[in-house]
Amino acid sequence: MQKYSQEFSVGVFVLIGLLCLGYLTIKLGKLEMFSGNGYNIQARFTSVAGLKVGAGIEIAGVSVGKVTKIALDQTTYTAEVTLQLPPEVVLSNDAIASIKTSGLIGDKYISISLGNGNPIPPGGQLTETESSVDIESLISKVIFGGAK
Repeated sequence: MQKYSQEFSVGVFVLIGLLCLGYLTIKLGKLEMFSGNGYNIQARFTSVAGLKVGAGIEIAGVSVGKVTKIALDQTTYTAEVTLQLPPEVVLSNDAIASIKTSGLIGDKYISISLGNGNPIPPGGQLTETESSVDIESLISKVIFGGAK
């Protein structure tokens, strides 16, 4: 009887350890099991160089959402980015989405400057955008004499 009690205790301990490991893997990997909260809007950029799915969206320096999809529009050859925002964040149709870099060679994120126009409905489109600055092309212009 003592042997089964000890084996049962070890089994429960191992099970709890595996559950904790799974939880930490999901939290640290920033995976979302149920990502149904919030709404999506689209924004079109001429260039999204360096922007990745999962990149953050900030308003006034506060993280409010993430990029869920980046695709190429085959008719206009622009990048269509899908932004997921929480329901309490309402953007207006004159808001400006800009692709920024955190630090000198850091990750890209989208910064949104708010406006005062009519609200964008879920599934709507943000029309005012600013693409990212391509540091490599700026450096090559300076080196090879293309910048004035």
